[in-house]
Amino acid sequence: MPSEYPKCFITVGTTRFDQLTEYITSTPILRALKQIGCKQITFQIGNSNYEPGEYDKEGIKLKLYRFKDSIKEDIEQADLVISHAGAGSCLEALDANKPLLVVINEELMDNHQVELAEQLQIDGHLYYCTCDTLENTLSVVDFSMLFPFPKPDPTLFVKYLEETLRAKSS
Repeated sequence: MPSEYPKCFITVGTTRFDQLTEYITSTPILRALKQIGCKQITFQIGNSNYEPGEYDKEGIKLKLYRFKDSIKEDIEQADLVISHAGAGSCLEALDANKPLLVVINEELMDNHQVELAEQLQIDGHLYYCTCDTLENTLSVVDFSMLFPFPKPDPTLFVKYLEETLRAKSS
């Protein structure tokens, strides 16, 4: 895993998370990202009030877009992924073995995303924070300490089915 992260991919998924968009494009967060080697950000901004486009700020090239059919290529090209806490976005980044920082949207009601992020952090697969703690988190976390997310094993389901059927026929 690189000690610097020149290419960052950031996603808010299909939701609206203007707070994260505002924070990521702010000078303090861009400086914190620059401190960990970020030179280029590809940012999927969803239904944000922000306008898609390309520009430079704080010495970082930013490319903002709303949606694509798939973010897989953006994830694969990234050295670091910063994501909202949606299960699909998290699992896609973890499946690609990318270091992942999840930013919780505290404005969501009944936020099950917090539970997912907490458990995946406890298991050592990602770090999570809030928008308010993002700058500090970027300066203290060590992404090299994360463990790869285990690949799915479809044989476990088959084994479970066989055992269940065997037990029912006994």
